[in-house]
Amino acid sequence: MSYSFSNLDFVKPELGASFVGTGTHFAVFSAHAEQIELCLFSEDGKQELQRLALPHREGDIWSGYLEGVKPGTVYGYRAHGAYRPEEGLRFNPNKLLLDPYAMQLQGALTWDDALHGYTIGAENGDLSFDERDSAPFMLKGVVQDPDFDWDGDEAIRRPWTDTIIYEAHVRGLTMLNPHVPDALRGTFLGMCSDPILDHLQRLGITAIELLPVQSFIDDRYLVDKGLRNYWGYQPLGFFAPQPRFMSSERITEFKTMVRRFHEAGIEVIMDVVYNHTAEGSELGPTLSFRGLDNLSYYRPSPESPRYTFDTTGTGNTLNVAHPMVLRMVLDSLRYWVGTMHIDGFRFDLASTLGRENPDFDREGTFFNAIKQDPMLSGVKLIAEPWDIGHGGYQVGGFPTPFREWNDKYRDTVRCFWKKDEGQTADLAARLAGSSQQFNHSGRTASSSINLLSAHDGFTLADIVSYNEKHNEANGEDNQDGHSNNHSHNLGAEGPTDDADINAARVQRRRNMIATLMLSQGVPMLLGGDELGNTQYGNNNAYCQDNEIGWTHWDAADDAFIDFCHSIVEVRRNHPALRQDTFDTGEPNDDGLHDIAWFREDGQRMEDDDWKQNGRRFLSVYKSNIRDVENFDTSFDQVLIVINGGAETSFTLPTIDGVSEWSCIFDSNLSDRKNDGNHDKTIPIAADSLAVFVPWTGS
Repeated sequence: MSYSFSNLDFVKPELGASFVGTGTHFAVFSAHAEQIELCLFSEDGKQELQRLALPHREGDIWSGYLEGVKPGTVYGYRAHGAYRPEEGLRFNPNKLLLDPYAMQLQGALTWDDALHGYTIGAENGDLSFDERDSAPFMLKGVVQDPDFDWDGDEAIRRPWTDTIIYEAHVRGLTMLNPHVPDALRGTFLGMCSDPILDHLQRLGITAIELLPVQSFIDDRYLVDKGLRNYWGYQPLGFFAPQPRFMSSERITEFKTMVRRFHEAGIEVIMDVVYNHTAEGSELGPTLSFRGLDNLSYYRPSPESPRYTFDTTGTGNTLNVAHPMVLRMVLDSLRYWVGTMHIDGFRFDLASTLGRENPDFDREGTFFNAIKQDPMLSGVKLIAEPWDIGHGGYQVGGFPTPFREWNDKYRDTVRCFWKKDEGQTADLAARLAGSSQQFNHSGRTASSSINLLSAHDGFTLADIVSYNEKHNEANGEDNQDGHSNNHSHNLGAEGPTDDADINAARVQRRRNMIATLMLSQGVPMLLGGDELGNTQYGNNNAYCQDNEIGWTHWDAADDAFIDFCHSIVEVRRNHPALRQDTFDTGEPNDDGLHDIAWFREDGQRMEDDDWKQNGRRFLSVYKSNIRDVENFDTSFDQVLIVINGGAETSFTLPTIDGVSEWSCIFDSNLSDRKNDGNHDKTIPIAADSLAVFVPWTGS
């Protein structure tokens, strides 16, 4: 069937392919193109059926309406214009281009030299011009009907103070779970299957943070080595779910996943990558943005527009300061919230999004656009607060309503429990919400996303099992990944049959998880850490879509899962541990305290105590006095005791009318029953953590 554009003056404001009931409106941005062609393909994407020049241009938006074109139609674009790479212009109509707004992808990218706008191997390199057609090797877009029966599904919008995040990978979490049906493993439907939901509910998880699920590609150098892009940090389509995670060609599978998570009371947060694309440097392929308008979509190098500016380590930096690129990012975010019902986002290398001319600006265009947007400002927003560019490390530097991954928290907790000296004062700061970083500009005490581990680095089990990284399987001579992991193997590198070492490792994991859940801020648990999952010492499993990167359910430590659940319950039951208000340490008008620190003898910590490098003991009293209105019904008091050294005695303090305490949690798994602790001085086991509450006499 042959199509032709309607002569009607039918122009929609939306970019992308918009099905309107009887046909489809196509619109794409390019400021420097001279002509844009729409290419229609057979259902399998193998045969190009028709090319039509988009007839309408208003400003830099090219558009046209095709009557009769319905959902399921496969399409792409070709852009005509100047090819002057030395000026940053790289138009080559021989290259089929993916619509940046495509909501579903068809086929798979097959690496071939024809995907490049220049001729690989040519004497003049990227200044050459390649005439081969890239369509046979390219992904294509698919026209979508966004309608879906959400069956009353609504956003949960749980307060940050009640949030516990679980970072996980769709394939990694499901591929080895024996209770997930074989056909659903590695997919969105497997991710929302009953075995996964039951496990998360058992733990007490309130939000799942998915590693990238927007469409991405496998790097050519990985494919050549027989590996693939596992984590997904090479995005190509900001609106389309990754086809690898679907068991069919229906993107409704993603919506089904979100709806089922919501039914289980769990919010869905997406890890999104708007700082760069998969096209790489000027030597990379021409797949979409580069071919549509290289000068607009990417930041050019100050040296020459021929080169791309790189603050991400991937070869390019998306030019979010450009109004139309900013619009694309905001449209993408709104699409995932409005159409896909996503509850929030974690922004990869978020410092890049705040760069203008080219330094980081917390009042920059991107942040101001988010803050004024009624849809986006109300969802959960998390920044990875760094990139590799000058001035890119910005922990504590982001504006509201953003929360931030806090690597200072991660490093301090690791260092304290592996017995580095001089960590006690820093640990106290982390327990109190890292106020030095976040207590400014009206930010709340839930601004810090506290983590022990994440996809990037050692798992919790590997933190206590390996002194060194073991990334040989990545094929980079173990040169990739961080070398300073603040890890400690407790006496043997990797697995061991030594019972004492294994017991010490479990105890240290318990102490670290307990510290995480008892700290002010928002805790994030790496998926699998509650199981004792290992990556065999690989701390950069970005290319390991196999048993190195997947979660090992068969080796799950049920006792440790129960332990994690118990400390999550302690956090949930005690609002003093999860407040919006930073502690001051000063008594209120009634003489009550929000926080106080104690030594082993039950006396207040003094300045000299904090300066003792060898100090391994710390006790903190916390209450929610600043967050409550009615002391009788909502005043909560908790005493946390942390001992990172040898067994010691602790004299329970008297504070705010409490002189007798009852132990509700002990990481040493003792059967301590204090019943008021009338003796006042009690033993605290070596390398342990305990929680006390006021004794009620029962």
